[in-house]
Amino acid sequence: MKNLLKPILGAGFVLALAAQPALAQTKPVAAAATGPVVPGLGVADLEAVMVNTSAFRTAEQQRPVTYKATIDQYQARGKALQTQLQTLSAKLQKDAAAPGANQAALQTQAAGLQKLEESGKAELNNIIKPVVYSREFVKEQLEDKMDAAVKAVMARRNVTLLLAPQSVIISTSSGYDLSQDIVNELNRVLPSATLSPPAGWEPRQIREARAAQAAQQGAAPAAARPAGAQPESR
Repeated sequence: MKNLLKPILGAGFVLALAAQPALAQTKPVAAAATGPVVPGLGVADLEAVMVNTSAFRTAEQQRPVTYKATIDQYQARGKALQTQLQTLSAKLQKDAAAPGANQAALQTQAAGLQKLEESGKAELNNIIKPVVYSREFVKEQLEDKMDAAVKAVMARRNVTLLLAPQSVIISTSSGYDLSQDIVNELNRVLPSATLSPPAGWEPRQIREARAAQAAQQGAAPAAARPAGAQPESR
């Protein structure tokens, strides 16, 4: 049976929270060096940069306290739903193993079990949404500063080509790595982030998907008109 304590939001937006939400796992960044070995070349792990900033770390520590009531409600409801599903699943298995089991009745039970699981996920997603959106809001604040921070560090280190770590097969020097420098720059320009988004805020991924859908719907009527035709006046 699927774990109800791993909610999935719509539009491909995913954030799994364990039974006890903990600090995000941080990725180590290489120690800052005086300069790249090959002039103009640098490497940076921007994902590691993000989670190692002071703003992100502090928000991860504050969130379980600020949203404790929401997290407690989410966990309690998730456990209750899990127990309910396990009970119904056990009954279904018992009924299916009985001699002369009514197949139509078994199918009805199975459909009800699946419907309960789906509605339970939707309910849990709705409960935990403020926590999920808080994390995404903090990440967006850092993302909005990331490009300028990267460019500032590249300029200071005289780097003209920046690579992701996965693009590098092997390196014998940490002098190429700009990750810690970028962390330091982000800590300077954004020492702390706002934990809770404003009312009605949605993550960038959802906003962009909504805008793309609206643009597609707006283009469809225009494509249906003959070339050169003007929209009807009202």
